[in-house]
Amino acid sequence: MGRVKTFDRDMAVKVAMNEIWQHGFEACSVKYLSETLGMTRSSFYNAFGSRDELFLEVLQTYFEQTPDRELEYIKKTDPVLKTICEVFKTVCFVRASDNEHKGCLAINSVIELVGIDEGISDVLSNAVIKSMQRFESLLKLAAEKEELNSTDISAKAMALQNTLIGINVLCKVVHDGEELWRSTKETLLGLEVYKPSFQL
Repeated sequence: MGRVKTFDRDMAVKVAMNEIWQHGFEACSVKYLSETLGMTRSSFYNAFGSRDELFLEVLQTYFEQTPDRELEYIKKTDPVLKTICEVFKTVCFVRASDNEHKGCLAINSVIELVGIDEGISDVLSNAVIKSMQRFESLLKLAAEKEELNSTDISAKAMALQNTLIGINVLCKVVHDGEELWRSTKETLLGLEVYKPSFQL
């Protein structure tokens, strides 16, 4: 008798993540996802509860690998503004190197689902707000360290979030990391976040 295959939940979530990332949430029905994962619909519901619950797991997995996650680990002893700029440069090159030009799963989902799917909408909106708050905290730290003029930090934080979103959308049509970084650097320079001495 053949051995019964064990269910690898982490792998299933990663497969679902890539399908939703490539095709969008609404295109990935329970039927489509269960067939892609090689399971029955009843097994799908038993494993994940619902498509929305699976998507929340997908988002958690995605947030652990997204290139801007490094912003979470900036320490008080780090050069804050330079490290922010390094992360932005990394985002540009990571997004440009994706041969499928998928952009950012979170931002794609914000565009597709916020205001449409109430439960998921709140999760996605909160993720964007949390990212803006993270930028604001980092800019306040930079001001405390006298790396940055402290004028209108909240507006600068929102502008940084807007720039990050812009990269994640523009990379779908601009596939050159140097081009993305050059335009991003101009924005960061205008916000007084990038300094020529960084030489990035």
